[in-house]
Amino acid sequence: MPNSISDQIKERARVEGFDLVRFVAATADPRNAQRLGQFLEAGHHGDMDWMADRATWRADPQSMWPEARSVIMLGVNYGPDADPLAVLAQKDKAAISVYAQGDDYHDVVKKKLKALAGHIFQTFGAEVKVFVDTAPVMEKPLAQRAGLGWQGKHTNLVSREFGSWLFLGSIFTTLELPPDAAEDDHCGNCRACLDACPTDAFPAPYQLDARRCISYLTIENKGPIPRAFRAKMGNRIYGCDDCLAACPWNKFASAAAEMKLSARQELRAPGLAELAALDDAGFRALFRKSPVKRIGRDRFARNVMIAIGNSKDASLIAAARDALSEKSPLVRGAAVWALSQLLPADEFSALASAMHESDDSVRQEWGAAKA
Repeated sequence: MPNSISDQIKERARVEGFDLVRFVAATADPRNAQRLGQFLEAGHHGDMDWMADRATWRADPQSMWPEARSVIMLGVNYGPDADPLAVLAQKDKAAISVYAQGDDYHDVVKKKLKALAGHIFQTFGAEVKVFVDTAPVMEKPLAQRAGLGWQGKHTNLVSREFGSWLFLGSIFTTLELPPDAAEDDHCGNCRACLDACPTDAFPAPYQLDARRCISYLTIENKGPIPRAFRAKMGNRIYGCDDCLAACPWNKFASAAAEMKLSARQELRAPGLAELAALDDAGFRALFRKSPVKRIGRDRFARNVMIAIGNSKDASLIAAARDALSEKSPLVRGAAVWALSQLLPADEFSALASAMHESDDSVRQEWGAAKA
């Protein structure tokens, strides 16, 4: 039986379904503030203004909660049960990031965190606060300091036990818990993740320019997909797993044990034609409990149109034509680009001449596509 408070918490964490649990002091590491500052100064956060708004809180856990003494860092494995990149060769199918093929991890992990935090409060009388990717917490640096893994050259956490497939959560507490040893960097000379990136989003090892990242472009980006990146997106309609999947440490990874994080069959490789036909109600129904629902149907349809354009599949022309009558200019503009990729030049030119578009941004898409 575990005796110390630390042992008891770790044992309870495993009961609640966490695969990794370690402790770190709730103190600032000056290197994190410096790196965050460089990231923001370079503009690599793109339109994610929320990263800059609370940069001070991110850099120092006690800025957010001065009473915190320790952070319990926890990991949940979400490893795929099949090759996550196989779908990229199926051009009429949609590639959805592994993490979004099951239930929303925010909900799944937070439920586990609350259960563990409640146990800590009731058993030890300590104050607790739980966070999972929704607060200004630098979870990956904290996880490295706690020993869950290290931030690889793709800037994501890498675990010797689970590779690149870990969801992170944290419990801040007033308990004084002995910190675990930090994890060393084991990337060595490997650059597989950097070379795998379709859009060259890494200006240097351990640096990410989110503005070039397909995950940012398909999820955080609210406007049209920049033309320079459209062809490189392929059929990725939500997120991108290329740099994660390329990591050699994944040879130790295993499929997720938590069933709610397992891929739903209908989200493994859905057909682009079927996705393009979804109205708002259909979109919400298909992606119920999925993080995909958070981007809304218009951004989702925009991404599907880009994938349709990249498919080079003439059978999808009808889906792109139908999207020209969408209410959203964002979707109509993406449909214009898709048709420019699928139709013969003369047919596209004739279609463009026949259109009477009222929105300036969509007219610009017609003009750029004809040029």
